[in-house]
Amino acid sequence: MNTAYALKNVHLIHGDSSRNLQNNMTILINEQGLIQDIGRDHDLHIPSHYTTIDLSGKYVMPGLINAHVHLFADGKPFSLSVSEGLLQFAYDRILNAKFGRHILKKRMKRNALTALHAGVTTMRSVGEFFYTDVQLRDEINNGDFVGPNLLVSGFFLSVTGGHGAPFLALVGDSPWQARKNVRINVKHGVDLIKICVTGGVTDAKMVGEAGRLQMTVEEVAAICDEAHKIGLRVAAHVESTEGVRIALQGGVDTIEHGSEMDDEIIRLYKNNPNTLNGYTALIPTLQAAYPSASLDTSVTKVSATVKENSKLVYDSMLKGVKQAIENDITIGIGTDAAMPYVTHYNMWREMDHYMRQANLNNKQVIDMVTRTNAKILGVDDVTGTVDIGKHADLIIMEQNPLEHIEALSDIAMVMVKGNLIQTPSVTRIREVDDVLNSVW
Repeated sequence: MNTAYALKNVHLIHGDSSRNLQNNMTILINEQGLIQDIGRDHDLHIPSHYTTIDLSGKYVMPGLINAHVHLFADGKPFSLSVSEGLLQFAYDRILNAKFGRHILKKRMKRNALTALHAGVTTMRSVGEFFYTDVQLRDEINNGDFVGPNLLVSGFFLSVTGGHGAPFLALVGDSPWQARKNVRINVKHGVDLIKICVTGGVTDAKMVGEAGRLQMTVEEVAAICDEAHKIGLRVAAHVESTEGVRIALQGGVDTIEHGSEMDDEIIRLYKNNPNTLNGYTALIPTLQAAYPSASLDTSVTKVSATVKENSKLVYDSMLKGVKQAIENDITIGIGTDAAMPYVTHYNMWREMDHYMRQANLNNKQVIDMVTRTNAKILGVDDVTGTVDIGKHADLIIMEQNPLEHIEALSDIAMVMVKGNLIQTPSVTRIREVDDVLNSVW
């Protein structure tokens, strides 16, 4: 059982852009970690056994939801031009050995806790090694340690030679093999299925390979059918217009990264009968492509091929973002944390990016990263807004994020399912922050 809390004198941001900031509010959180009541300070009776915390002058809003992360790395720059032989050696001798798996799990746990202390109370992990993400989720849910709400996908599903294959993916080359791989992931206890419909920047060997089509519409449709019949969503890594078309026709629930759209694609995003909810949402990851695309290779240490692919993908992704906003397509926010220069504590940078590049305001991006993300991930009944009956997944700040989005870079307290972290501590990666601060 948790402690019951009364958070008094707060400036309350609900997370829902249709509601305004409310001043002098009290939030009651019961022993089950649920929001029991919300009201004006002078109207609300606080039961005597509740621990009262006076938060005068501070701002409270729903915890951030990061809809696209990987826990296996922390965002430190790494070389994307490693030889296949070296990768195979590292995988066989280190990662796939008992000692390697122990280190991997420790690292993933540390990254999840970094995110939580930075205000991310819910994360959707979209591709990890050996179902370590499933283990971590189960340990958190069993109360072994206080961590973020985790939605996990285990291995990618890919094709021979496809993105993430063979190390980070189960490989299949027909609709029935693809179905079988869904079943393998389901047997291991995943919350969603992640597929790679096109190539990606990280393992592309030539310019243009990042968005090259790899799966067929029949393979995508088989995966979606297999996942949807048991209520699991399908997230699709896609980095080209034709890839997006195939993924949408197959019935995926989210497009990860995305690309420029045409009329057919816009129509399918908004009305897609093959998905679980009748539409497909877009989760771009602008911060992941931006540094490699825009910074000099002397800084990023990436190859000319990676830089050129990053630029192609970023430019097309940004066009897709602007089209999605213009056409009222459901759009969420994920960072692709783990990629070079994308840390687990810098969610505000992705939000800032949207505000600069797509002319969104603070209220809109806060809604996207809370209420809308919760809806896209199918967890809006329990989190994403500050409402009675939902989990007390909350963040507390000294500054107002509705005025300065960078207020989200300095979280005073975090609460997840009613567990209060009174002095969150984040170890920052200076070499990354310095580079990103110089870009803006």
